[in-house]
Amino acid sequence: MTTQQHKINTGFGAHSTTSDVLRGVDLSGKLAIVTGGYSGLGLETTRALVGAGARVVVPARRRTAAQEAVSGIDGVEVAELDLTDPDSVRSFAELFLASGRDIDMVINNAGIMASPERRVGPGWEAQFATNHLGHYALVNRLWPAIVRGGARVVSVSSNGHQLSDIRWDDVHFEHGYDKWQAYGQAKTANALFALHLDTLGRGAGVRAFSLHPGTIRTQLGRHMSEEELAELSTAIGDSPTNSGWKTPEQGAATQVWAATSAQLEGAGGVYCEDCDIAEPAAKDTVLGSGVSAWAADPERAARLWELSAELTGVDAVPSAG
Repeated sequence: MTTQQHKINTGFGAHSTTSDVLRGVDLSGKLAIVTGGYSGLGLETTRALVGAGARVVVPARRRTAAQEAVSGIDGVEVAELDLTDPDSVRSFAELFLASGRDIDMVINNAGIMASPERRVGPGWEAQFATNHLGHYALVNRLWPAIVRGGARVVSVSSNGHQLSDIRWDDVHFEHGYDKWQAYGQAKTANALFALHLDTLGRGAGVRAFSLHPGTIRTQLGRHMSEEELAELSTAIGDSPTNSGWKTPEQGAATQVWAATSAQLEGAGGVYCEDCDIAEPAAKDTVLGSGVSAWAADPERAARLWELSAELTGVDAVPSAG
């Protein structure tokens, strides 16, 4: 099948759950890494993958909290990782690679939304660093194990990507911070990362996908006031193409589907939603369905990869061709 941005009529939809998309799927012997896999959609993803037989590694900044959250789930191990700290990313990857294990799935799920202005690492804007740069560095550092496993790499984006293209002249918002523009840029980066990773990795058997999980009430909105949450809820409700609110099990379904479904064999680089490949978004769509042109542009994807390599000092994925 092609990798173009058009629905493939999977038989699933906005209200499909992780149980639905994993019915009949056996992940015995498979290993997944799920960042943020101990809360919200990440925890639902961890539960679902383990339930299908996989072993899941949950890298976590709050290791004690993560261990408590997954304590009743067999087949999960927690390791320390702060995505905003390049040294922490390197240490996690080195320890994992030393174990000699292959990786079958990487789900880059951890993220923050609309947070107050904050600088992390070497001065990076926190949303861009947490949502994108940390995951970029993590995948690059884990590349030998990812290639051996012929892994799928899933990047959890959002329809929030429709709020902003990459701000090439000021990616770290050093000249005026807007938390929603920063979030939008970071979510666009998630989609572009998957697009270029797929271009680079497909020859080695590695495929990558990005997705919008849907609108779910989770801790992702912890930086927002009640008034802001109400305004966001109204904006979402007013979107003519939004599929409505989802439960956590429904919200996690698309990332689980993207990581495991045979329906995506031979595909990659696409942005997904509601357990299907998404259509291109109509012009000027905001917080609606589909993928904006700027988040599905191969030239932008290659440019972002180069910028990310420059910022992190890591570029381990061989060029295609």
